[in-house]
Amino acid sequence: MALKCGIVGLPNVGKSTLFNCLSNAKAQAANFPFCTIEPNVGVITVPDNRLTTIAEFIKPERIVPTTIEIVDIAGLVKGASKGEGLGNQFLGNIRECDAIIHVLRCFDDPNVVHVDGSVNPVRDKDVIDTELQLKDLESVEKKIQRVEKLAKTGTDKEAKKAYETLVIYRDHLQSGKSARSAQVKEEDKQYIADIHLLTAKPVLYVCNVDEASVKTGNKYVELVKNLVKDENAEVIVITAAMEAEIAALESYEDRQSFLKDIGLDEPGVNKLIKAAYRLLSLQTYFTAGVKEVRAWTIHKGMTAPQAAGVIHTDFEKGFIKAEVIKYNDFVSLRSEAACRDQGKLSQEGKEYVVDDGDVMHFKFNV
Repeated sequence: MALKCGIVGLPNVGKSTLFNCLSNAKAQAANFPFCTIEPNVGVITVPDNRLTTIAEFIKPERIVPTTIEIVDIAGLVKGASKGEGLGNQFLGNIRECDAIIHVLRCFDDPNVVHVDGSVNPVRDKDVIDTELQLKDLESVEKKIQRVEKLAKTGTDKEAKKAYETLVIYRDHLQSGKSARSAQVKEEDKQYIADIHLLTAKPVLYVCNVDEASVKTGNKYVELVKNLVKDENAEVIVITAAMEAEIAALESYEDRQSFLKDIGLDEPGVNKLIKAAYRLLSLQTYFTAGVKEVRAWTIHKGMTAPQAAGVIHTDFEKGFIKAEVIKYNDFVSLRSEAACRDQGKLSQEGKEYVVDDGDVMHFKFNV
């Protein structure tokens, strides 16, 4: 399951520094690769110690982590919704993403000039929100024009419901609020699915702070937290410049030593990736054999056949059963054979809902 997150933010907030940190996979997972698809697009592995632990017992020929595609979305200025700067390209890139990572500058530094002359994350957030909301409003109004005539005839109930839902979104956007906070029933969100509203996407706010504030935050972080408290959005705190230092270290041991010295358990970019997983209600299951130990990304609540379909559609179509070992049981007993002998390997059918960390083997027939 491919996951794509777009990093947005005004110039000089630390957005590209953060992307460059993510581009150095050494900072996240000792031997897992990063690759650049385009100058501003990369694929980075999801840090997960469970994958390494499973591999230590099995000693496979290769280890394959799950990945996230990160897009450094450039070109946003005031007026982007009307095509100013690289506005159309910027907005098109966001439309293709599953989630938005919104970087806000929360540090003072006279040597780093702010595009608007002063540090104010509340204002910066408003600039980007406004451009995205204006573009969404344009999309909603265009669709209203398409369905309004049918809706008002009264004969097309579906068109009437679509019109009513779109009007809710239009009024919400006109009030300066993002589509994700509109009071719309889950089943009615189908009426905006085809127009891919930018502000309907889940968002993760990243407060880029100075090194002294990385543990406790600062006055700017508190402003951001208060601002987004009703958005059901997560706020994380990192220091992009320090993340760059960590990423530049050659060995895994040096990076761990650096983190210990500054009192951190893991790099901030690891926390960012994990937060993106939570944001999108994702989880991981594993397949394990001597040829390959691999992590797979699925949505929470997926059944065994749906999880099998992430590997290949034929696995879902011809699903017979799944052999499942809980991660903790696998680690405790250290092998599939031992788990089988101890009754810790279960046979699950089509209704089984996969748990995070399950070690699975699928039986199927096509």
